[in-house]
Amino acid sequence: MDDTNLVDLLSKGDDRAFRWLIDNYKNKVASTCYSYTGDREAALDLAQEVFLEVYRSISNFRSEAKLSTWIYRISVNKSLNWVRDHKKFRQNRSIQRFYDNDKNPEIEIKSQEKNSGLIALMREDDDKVIQEALNQLPDNQKSAFILNKIDDLSYKEVADIMEISVSSVESLIFRARKNLQNRLSDYYKAQKS
Repeated sequence: MDDTNLVDLLSKGDDRAFRWLIDNYKNKVASTCYSYTGDREAALDLAQEVFLEVYRSISNFRSEAKLSTWIYRISVNKSLNWVRDHKKFRQNRSIQRFYDNDKNPEIEIKSQEKNSGLIALMREDDDKVIQEALNQLPDNQKSAFILNKIDDLSYKEVADIMEISVSSVESLIFRARKNLQNRLSDYYKAQKS
């Protein structure tokens, strides 16, 4: 189903179209929210809020961007608001992805299996330190890094979601990577001492 048809059906209150939207975006939305919160229940609650927002605001959707970009933008904004509201919250789990298990249709958390250098460094003992390093990044660096390195979106997709230029995304990711390297380097040096 293309965006135009889907938006048209959603605008008319078509329940099947909304069900299709949820079925096709629930894991991506929940995974994005989890990347920010580190809390499964909070991520699932936020995912519900995202879909409610989409349902209520579909008439405001401008076809200038893809529907998926708009949904990601809502997911990021709701997640950032949650993080700001829970500033004291420091999660101690690894960055994980949601996936649909064929045997169990429930959304589950599964260890991320990516070849990214930073993700490959993650081990159970390092989870808290890495998540805390991510949490210390400025929001814009954290968003760009999570969307690109964890959610595996292209620079162009990240730029569309964040409503900035591709070169700004490149700069944010470069600075995020450098900040993470500095924080993690300091931690690992202290561990060796």
